[in-house]
Amino acid sequence: MEFLEITPYRVAVPLVALFFMVYAWNHVIRGSKTLWEAGLWTIFWGGVTVIALFPSWVGFIASWTGFKDQENAVFAIMIGILFFMVFLIIIKLEKMQKRITDVVRGRALDDAGLKEDSKSE
Repeated sequence: MEFLEITPYRVAVPLVALFFMVYAWNHVIRGSKTLWEAGLWTIFWGGVTVIALFPSWVGFIASWTGFKDQENAVFAIMIGILFFMVFLIIIKLEKMQKRITDVVRGRALDDAGLKEDSKSE
């Protein structure tokens, strides 16, 4: 295990990461986030903390994934994480769009004097 030189970066990053992890789990407790979202958030910020505290581990990840430079490995992993996050956002937007469509359709039927009674069929 390498000697950890105490730098402002190595102090600030874990504190910021801890703040964001607590923030995510607080939202789970309040019911505004799912366990899945908080888990992903925790894994992401935990990874950031590990890289800040043990930068030599990036070399291991780079050699394991086949990248020649550590920087390329970090960028490739971050781009992959960003694509995954965009994918999750698109899924949430599609669900929200479907809910809005259902609400508007129900409201239009109510205004027209027609009842949408799909539960009784």
